[in-house]
Amino acid sequence: MQDAVTFDPRPADEAASAEPSTLSAEAPDAKAKREFNKLQKRLRRQVGNAIIDFDMIREGDKVMVCLSGGKDSYTMLEILRNLQRNAPVNFSLVVVNLDQKQPGFPEHVLPEYLDGLGVDYHILERDTYSVVKEKTPEGKTTCALCSRLRRGSLYGYAEEIGATKIALGHHREDILETLFLNMFFGGSLKSMPPKLLSDDGKNIVIRPLAYCREADIAEFSERMAFPIIPCNLCGSQPNLQRQVVKEMLAEWEAKHPGRLESMFKAVTNVAPSQLADRELFDFAGLEDKQAKMQADRIDLHNE
Repeated sequence: MQDAVTFDPRPADEAASAEPSTLSAEAPDAKAKREFNKLQKRLRRQVGNAIIDFDMIREGDKVMVCLSGGKDSYTMLEILRNLQRNAPVNFSLVVVNLDQKQPGFPEHVLPEYLDGLGVDYHILERDTYSVVKEKTPEGKTTCALCSRLRRGSLYGYAEEIGATKIALGHHREDILETLFLNMFFGGSLKSMPPKLLSDDGKNIVIRPLAYCREADIAEFSERMAFPIIPCNLCGSQPNLQRQVVKEMLAEWEAKHPGRLESMFKAVTNVAPSQLADRELFDFAGLEDKQAKMQADRIDLHNE
């Protein structure tokens, strides 16, 4: 069995020197830098822990980083590049952007940014925008169809370039929002797992930001001045249920700080016997289990 990745959670400048800062009166710039380093360290630690906990990256993996041009995927790429430099196992990163041919999409932004980083990247052109607009009835959200088309394109391309893992930029709130969307509208208790095997068994999807708070990602993105590309297909829809759920969760967190952390912990701490899924737990066999437990107690007592 291959080794999972263990990461040094400290930013590169901290890893080089473990001397604590002893500044008593910080200048504004020094304080801002210190706060940024703390934020970066927190994101590095959370991403590193997620990779370790779910065995996301192994020796020799070629990780396809899906870059949309949003704050989440930019942050994921930056943190993975940072961690890669200190990882005890060798893995490579290749960036892929799916150009869905949305009108007005600034095609020059990502190539210019990625050329500046010097990373390996591909721009995959697929006109899913026209298909989504044609197939989606007026007044309906485009998310389901857009997601299927995007996922199919990325999965196929990962096979084409020999990627062993597909990294998506979903964070903690995305996972919780999906949980409630499935509960409210799908009648199922499921969400986005940090690591997933595709239905056809050909691709493994990882979500390195699974432990990261959206607020931290937003702040990191702003501090890094990433060239954000807005999505005019998804985010502008007035009847988007995900936005409603997002606002609900934000209100809960504002009224009861720590509630989202507790809910996310619940996603990782499932008790099948305390739910009602007959496929997941053998309720019909409880009587047999009870009889065996009673028999074992009698045998122990007789000894």
